[in-house]
Amino acid sequence: MNDVKVSVIMPVYNVENYVGRAIESIQNQTLTDWEFFAVDDGTPDNSGKICDEYAAKDPRIKVIHKENGGAPSARNVAIDKAVGKYMYFMDSDDWAEKTMLQDMVDLAEKNDLQLVVSGYYIDTYYSDTEKFTQEQVYKDKIYKTQAEFRADAHNLFDRNLLYTPWNKLFSGDYIRDNKLYFPQTFWDDFPFNLSVVRDVERVGVTSKKYYHFIRQRAESETAKYRSDMYEKREEENEWMRELYEHWGIMTPEIEEFLSRRYIERIVGCVENVTNKNCTLPAGEKKAQIRKMINDPKARAAVSAAVPKSKYMKLMLIPIKMKSTALTYLEGKVISSVKSGNTKLFAKLKAGR
Repeated sequence: MNDVKVSVIMPVYNVENYVGRAIESIQNQTLTDWEFFAVDDGTPDNSGKICDEYAAKDPRIKVIHKENGGAPSARNVAIDKAVGKYMYFMDSDDWAEKTMLQDMVDLAEKNDLQLVVSGYYIDTYYSDTEKFTQEQVYKDKIYKTQAEFRADAHNLFDRNLLYTPWNKLFSGDYIRDNKLYFPQTFWDDFPFNLSVVRDVERVGVTSKKYYHFIRQRAESETAKYRSDMYEKREEENEWMRELYEHWGIMTPEIEEFLSRRYIERIVGCVENVTNKNCTLPAGEKKAQIRKMINDPKARAAVSAAVPKSKYMKLMLIPIKMKSTALTYLEGKVISSVKSGNTKLFAKLKAGR
């Protein structure tokens, strides 16, 4: 096991219709010297049993059964057991192209990288067989210095390439030496990746796309109403600004990016409050929206942000006007499109 090149880590919960495809996409990799930790996080369905069936036929697959503690705890249990030179994290309802691990390992080995970032696909299904595919990608780049990576990181954030773990290959020693674990919170991917990039020195980006992030399950985390989404987004905004303070970088371009990132997420928080799964009275919804759009941070952000699309320019008009009523109406329209026309919503979101 000392020769394991990649430790693949995957939390498993309520994915019996998808987990087989995820496992097989790793079994089909052109790189074969991997170990695969499928962590059954106390799933109530047959996902754990399905993993056991694959493990019985492939000794590289190891199933860990544990009480439910959430995806972060599942990943962390496997991190402590992983022996691979590199670590790769995937979700159990997605799948990967067959050359992903080999290509990323080759790039890491050739350039002695601690972190490899790749492009990926977002496949949004609007029927059982039909989907809209969005491609997230950045140019091929090997950063020669830590400072060069930090100066360009906002472009990677802007393309949603630094938020998730599954489009990345991590140096195992870097994870172990710095004792990096997923924090016990929902949306744990983002803070984990912030802890990785905070002091990373050797980073490479490939424009190739391998991972298919699937938007299909109604019960997935990305589809839920979150009563604490606004507080979470505020927290994330503080994390981002603290990162750039730690790096000692704040150019006008980065300030614009941070402002645009913040105000776009405020629009998402408005939609969250107005969607069909939020049972608050209309008056309370409007009160929450009023608080969001009148906050000094929102006022500064909407003033500094330079939207990249006509769609997003339109979305920001009610916020610029400080109109609670129009912002509330806008949120209801977005929610209606999100629930009633998945294809259109995916296209608008991709083009924002």
